[in-house]
Amino acid sequence: MANKRLMLGNEAIARGAYEAGVSVVVAYPGTPSTEITENASTYEEMYAEWAPNEKVALEVGIGASVAGARTMVCMKHVGVNVAADPLFTASYTGVNGGLVLVVADDPGMHSSQNEQDTKFYARAAHIPLLEPSNSLEAKNYVKKAFELSEKYDTPVIVRLTTRISHSQGIVNLEDRIDYQLKPYEKDFEKNVMMPAMARKRHVVVEKRMDQIQKDSNALEENTIEYHDKAIGIITSGIPYQYVKDALPEASVLKLGMLHPLPQELIKEFCNTVEEVYVVEELEPIIEEQIKSWGITVKGKDLFTKQGEYSANLLKEVIGRKVLNLKKAEVLPNRPPVMCPGCPHRGVYHILDKLEIHATGDIGCYTLGALPPLQGIDTCVCMGASVSMVHGIEKARGKEYVKKWVGIIGDSTFLHTGINGLINTVYNQGISTVIILDNRTTGMTGHQDHPGTGRTLKGHKTHSVDFEQLVKSIGIQTVRKVNPFHLKKVENIIKEEVAREEPSVIIATAPCELLDKKKVVITANIDKEQCMSCGLCMEIGCPSIQRKNGVIEINDALCCGCELCVDVCPYGLISKEGE
Repeated sequence: MANKRLMLGNEAIARGAYEAGVSVVVAYPGTPSTEITENASTYEEMYAEWAPNEKVALEVGIGASVAGARTMVCMKHVGVNVAADPLFTASYTGVNGGLVLVVADDPGMHSSQNEQDTKFYARAAHIPLLEPSNSLEAKNYVKKAFELSEKYDTPVIVRLTTRISHSQGIVNLEDRIDYQLKPYEKDFEKNVMMPAMARKRHVVVEKRMDQIQKDSNALEENTIEYHDKAIGIITSGIPYQYVKDALPEASVLKLGMLHPLPQELIKEFCNTVEEVYVVEELEPIIEEQIKSWGITVKGKDLFTKQGEYSANLLKEVIGRKVLNLKKAEVLPNRPPVMCPGCPHRGVYHILDKLEIHATGDIGCYTLGALPPLQGIDTCVCMGASVSMVHGIEKARGKEYVKKWVGIIGDSTFLHTGINGLINTVYNQGISTVIILDNRTTGMTGHQDHPGTGRTLKGHKTHSVDFEQLVKSIGIQTVRKVNPFHLKKVENIIKEEVAREEPSVIIATAPCELLDKKKVVITANIDKEQCMSCGLCMEIGCPSIQRKNGVIEINDALCCGCELCVDVCPYGLISKEGE
């Protein structure tokens, strides 16, 4: 057992990269993919870094591949939208050292703003896609992906879903191969995608995909398990595990490569079994291709395109069993809230007090959309808050936007928010943007970024100065404030939204969870004097609770941030010992 370990799927992906001789790993953090790069950074043999966004990450990866290194780039599904521009052209240029893009989709939207199927991108960009169904396959498929990448001169996508990324399985550990960097040879016909060269490369891409499709029929990752031939199921990834649990007697064609599909192998399987089902979460990408070949299969006419599947679902739909499952208990409603001591809470409290609307963004501060704060009006994608508040101004005028601000976190501002602010300045907008700078990438688990002064490997580095950055693009007025100083926050917001020019407020205070050794002095309520007016509860702090009509502070949750001390108009809340 010494060479076996229990690993998360994401951990196994990192191990696969190590064993494949990968030199460079690049990513932007995004649940459920984040742990891949964090684990990769623990291997001294691999250089690993956080990029400011997924497009930059992939471009770094393409450069490393051109230089002859095996390179892995990681992101969640929505990150592929950001990286799509270089992705489509990398399909044309091909690779030197192997280039693998690992993408984690999120069926069920456990931590995402949409459900999106990366198989669409593989088809659209003409890039092969592999999908493992457990941790061991996650490791092995990464190694296989690098082999295919170099054999066919193409980037390869390895698709995960949340259940693969975050479930555990036994993985056998193997030695790292002695991969030597490939020599770099200047080849502008291959690497410079001007129209004349790109037209030639498109032909190469089509021939490449035709060859991969032929070869995929014999690919060992595409396997048939014949049992009872009355029912045949074509599936892949985590749905394969549901099939084996729910229908162990059925014959199964398990696809390891989902693009391109092994047409001859699928025809052979469909001709052998009596009734064929396609079990795939999200979009009917496999099903529609098979039907386009004139083969009758059942799929989305029986199954939803939404969320995750389960073994019980397959037992009911394909097995035609009445399970009479006990209905889930109705649990108390526990909406997600900001952490006790979160520095964003004070800003939202003031915005609510001033009745100012906010275009929001992706991050912890999205939690401020819920009652009682209800601090943001919109949330679309990374960086959209800055651009959207500018669009609101252009639609409704300068006076109207004085009741709006754009709100964005520090990591997200560096991701794609800066572009929107440049646009506001360029197009003479006047909107106010608040950067909620908590000194980390909070929502995904405290990853560093170019503003924190530390690299993924823990080395000290230059820290972006947000004030100097926004001034350099033309913002004349930049105000810095501690978000716990409520009166200052209120005065600054009033002044800036009234200003007839674009401005930025930088509200800086570290995430409460960053300092694990912090000595906490909790707050107390004078219960004898408290009138239970409830004003302190309007800040939405989980540590402030009303029990039997009496408001009290839970010492186990209180972080001593003093926000409630400032909010109570009667001075009945104080720090312990004061």
